[in-house]
Amino acid sequence: MALVAWYQIFRHLQQGPRANDLAQMVVSVVNLTRTALINAEPRRRRELLIDLAALEGIRIYPAEREDEIEPLPDTRPIALLTSAIRRSLGEQTRFASSWEGLEGFWVSFRLDPQDRDEYWVMLPADRVVRPRAVDWLGWGALALAFSLLAAYLIVSRINQPLRGIAEAARAVGRGETPPPLSEKGASDIADVARAFNHMAGDLARLDADRRLILAGVSHDLRTPLARLRLGVEMSPASDEDREAMATDIEEMDRIIGQFVDFGRDGQSESGADLELSAFLAEIHADYIRRGLPLSLHADGEFMIKARPLALRRAMNNLIDNAYRYAGISQGVELRLRRSESRAIIEVLDRGPGIPPEEVERLKRPFTRLETARTDARGSGLGLAIVDRIARGHGGELRLLQRDGGGLQAVIDLPLKCVSIEKTS
Repeated sequence: MALVAWYQIFRHLQQGPRANDLAQMVVSVVNLTRTALINAEPRRRRELLIDLAALEGIRIYPAEREDEIEPLPDTRPIALLTSAIRRSLGEQTRFASSWEGLEGFWVSFRLDPQDRDEYWVMLPADRVVRPRAVDWLGWGALALAFSLLAAYLIVSRINQPLRGIAEAARAVGRGETPPPLSEKGASDIADVARAFNHMAGDLARLDADRRLILAGVSHDLRTPLARLRLGVEMSPASDEDREAMATDIEEMDRIIGQFVDFGRDGQSESGADLELSAFLAEIHADYIRRGLPLSLHADGEFMIKARPLALRRAMNNLIDNAYRYAGISQGVELRLRRSESRAIIEVLDRGPGIPPEEVERLKRPFTRLETARTDARGSGLGLAIVDRIARGHGGELRLLQRDGGGLQAVIDLPLKCVSIEKTS
């Protein structure tokens, strides 16, 4: 709309000079016609009128009192043009848009101001109101503006559902079930949205069935394990044998729990606002009560959107792994800091560490490292569970070599708001 307004202002400023140019052209035609008629003998003027009428686009006729004429439209450009012509031809000059049914730009004139005979000269309207380059430029710019507006509306109509599909696809990648997409709009986009809704629904049902099966298996296996544990306690075997069998039963129970955790991965839990420093302080207090050396250092208070139980499960897995491979005597460090718009949680130990080329492989389920950091008792799901929970929170798990030896397990999560820094 701004482009149209500027174009109208430009045309308004150009109307005065343009009216003078057109008036000069009309006056020149009238003066040439007047000169030709004045120099001709009175009896030959009618023949001359016929000859002049044969000129391309120009008509000259004697004016009669009963002539049927139509006035020109009352517009500002026409008023400027007629005013400029009257200044040259006289105030008695008349104008018409039609004479005896012939349309054009009609101008009356007399051979002499005192002469009674009056004539009409007609010029085609396209010669008088001839479009100029600036007019074509203005109309072209206006057409371009409307074309761009139409293109923007079309692209917006297409891009909006595509953005919704992309966001829903990212939610599925995080293990979430997105709300159904709108199946309205362009036919191709509606077909894609419909197919995506079917796919998301199938995945949600498969995930629900998987959790149900894992829950059933966990229940069915833990019942005989409880009987085995009771039987071991009542067996006449030596204390050393009973302790070994009890350890195996506890390991089996822990592996079953990891299977359930991997299948559940916290997606059924609703998200909530979570302040990380207080959250880690609770975890730190739990390990201290159990007599395990764990240090905590937090650089500030950080608010995130998280599923607390799932995130606690991930932190427990990392800390327990650190104790398992580094030993209790070495201790484990827990740190919290900020990096731009991310909260960084670090679990550091002094164990054998993980080679950089093995990091991505160890994030896959049922994978163990066949080196000094291996644990034959494990199921190979601990890091896979942490990685899945981190990605489900929009974050990432990184396993790095620690300076001086050991492992630096890092979980970075997106912050919900600006942190409150603590002064040391």
